[in-house]
Amino acid sequence: MHTARLFFLMIVFSLLSCNSNFTPKPRAYYKIDFPTRRYQVFKEDGFPYEFEYPVYASISKEYDSTGNNPFWINVDFDNFNGRIYLSYKSIKGNSVYKAKTENGYRDSLIKNSFDALREEAYKLTYKHTVKASGIVDSMFMTNNGSSGVYFYVAGDAATSRQFYISDTATHFIRGALYFDAAPNSDSLSIVSDFLNADMKHLINTFRWKKNEK
Repeated sequence: MHTARLFFLMIVFSLLSCNSNFTPKPRAYYKIDFPTRRYQVFKEDGFPYEFEYPVYASISKEYDSTGNNPFWINVDFDNFNGRIYLSYKSIKGNSVYKAKTENGYRDSLIKNSFDALREEAYKLTYKHTVKASGIVDSMFMTNNGSSGVYFYVAGDAATSRQFYISDTATHFIRGALYFDAAPNSDSLSIVSDFLNADMKHLINTFRWKKNEK
């Protein structure tokens, strides 16, 4: 009798367990403590531009394959594995591109124009459409007289924010925010949104230096 009663209780407990409500826990990510926003000025001798960037970031040099672009730099956010690439080109200056020939690729020297550099900026942004769920571009004009286009790239693309700034006559600079991590809009969105504010501050404080090319 005792054995039968125990067996009956086990069956009842099993049935109740099957009918109980189950609430899965939402996916969670590590809590991030963001630093207080404070800014410093990037203003190097010989550079044709200056801007403000966060005190929790650092500046590093970026070199292209030709070594002909001394004003390429990075704004590094080591605590977030993030980086804003800033690539500068002089309008009416020269750029080296790889041209395909019957004997392979060779360097081709092309004179920069504002239209060509603007088209290149759009192409480099829209090549992410394979992974992006959408791209929004918007023109801007800052209080310092800088103008350009800001790109927001939604989805799991390698970059979520890009921009270019130009005076259309002499200077052109392109910026792109990347993370040293697998593209995942869910896990990166909170950091990307935080650094997006810093990128916009960089843009709003950006200005071309006079008499420097």
